[in-house]
Amino acid sequence: MIDFLYSIDKTLFYFFNWTIANPVFDAVMPLLTDWNKSWVGLGLFGAIWLLLLWKGGKKGRIIGILVIPLIFMSDQVSSTLIKPIVARPRPCHEMNGVPVLDHLRLLVPCGSGYSFPSSHAVNNFAFAAFFSSYYRNWAWLFYLYAVLMGLSRMVVGVHYPSDVLGGALIGIMCSMTLTTVWELLAQRYPVLSIDEPLQ
Repeated sequence: MIDFLYSIDKTLFYFFNWTIANPVFDAVMPLLTDWNKSWVGLGLFGAIWLLLLWKGGKKGRIIGILVIPLIFMSDQVSSTLIKPIVARPRPCHEMNGVPVLDHLRLLVPCGSGYSFPSSHAVNNFAFAAFFSSYYRNWAWLFYLYAVLMGLSRMVVGVHYPSDVLGGALIGIMCSMTLTTVWELLAQRYPVLSIDEPLQ
């Protein structure tokens, strides 16, 4: 059963990494996959965060503050907890000098971390689910961005589809956990409710 599922994973990986390869993806996806680590991405996210705190009203300030534990939770659950337990090699890794997968197209450095789950997927779907809970009209945009980030990880050759899908589910669960805890706190302390005016 495991071998069968892995064969599906590999087939889907090659579909995203090889079958749909094109010059546009080859140019855009390597830039997209880690653009949030560049000064442009960091500057834009920093500006949005400050705008939430400054102009977002009570809702924006609470969401801006809650993003901090969300980042910590999603990153630690993925990188510190799950990845070392699963210890899955990336498709671009070598095991005892033998490539895990042959003939993949590696468009960015492979990275030394484990494959499951994709931390990019965990973090971006956590953000998408979290912001969609409070800005429902923009949910399509948040999830579109998260999907594109997940797609980029397969196109550039560093993650399997199951890494991205698993990461998406884990990220959404991280968001649901945080929002549930906050709502329970808000029931006990109404001043914390996003829908209540500051007192």
